[in-house]
Amino acid sequence: MKRQKSFESDQPKLYIVATPIGNLNEMTPRAIDILNEVDVIACEDTRHSSKMLKHFNIKTKLISHQKFNESESVKGILMLLHQGMNVALISDAGYPLISDPGHELVNAVIHHGFNVIPISGSSALLNALVASGIVTQPFYFHGFLPNQQKEIIGVLTRVRHYQATLIFYESPHRIAKTLRHCLELLGDRKAVLVRELTKLHEEFLRGTLSELVEEATDLKGEMVLIIEKDEGTKLPDMDLNDVYSKIEEFIALGFSAKDAISEVAKLSGYRKKEVYELYHTKRC
Repeated sequence: MKRQKSFESDQPKLYIVATPIGNLNEMTPRAIDILNEVDVIACEDTRHSSKMLKHFNIKTKLISHQKFNESESVKGILMLLHQGMNVALISDAGYPLISDPGHELVNAVIHHGFNVIPISGSSALLNALVASGIVTQPFYFHGFLPNQQKEIIGVLTRVRHYQATLIFYESPHRIAKTLRHCLELLGDRKAVLVRELTKLHEEFLRGTLSELVEEATDLKGEMVLIIEKDEGTKLPDMDLNDVYSKIEEFIALGFSAKDAISEVAKLSGYRKKEVYELYHTKRC
């Protein structure tokens, strides 16, 4: 067991500092103080972060810490801590580690006996959730869905019956496809799409997944998608011909016949045995 007394130790510290997600006025005084006091700031993009630091007249040295150099960067930051320096970790926006690099670093720093201290600030998922109008707890936050269609289907199938509000991050060029998958795999639930949080064009689109599918064209900005928990939402009706076509569709995505049959049984409401018999009868 490791016991950390954050402010009763002279050990060097790694600060996890949240930064604004859009509106620079949301930078906290404590975050500014910490970024001024530490010896080094590790960030995702030095060009992006240098603009923010300049705005607050913070002149602390910047180093790069991103997913492409994470393992090497962890070694360098540990060396700084061993030399007695304090380090702050920031991301391009919001909290580090929340769909951003940092987990490997935090684990390594804890393992080496140094203190890890969070500095509060903006969080896109919490901002979106509390203003969504959807029940706020319990909630399940997934972050960004995978890129591969097969993996997206796998994730949505697993979380379909979670008794919790579902929260995903999404980008503009993928949102239409993601909403269609959600509608097909989760049913036509109440949902909210939030974009451009804290910025001039902040927008909440509240409705159902089918309504959001109709609206999800030419939307810009990073997005948060919030979907109500499973309330026994009825999935689209599927006759036997649809069932067979859906199995073939899953197989084309890389599922084995066995896994495809299992997934389609969950989606269609038919018993797995019925789906199995239908598929193999049609193939004969």
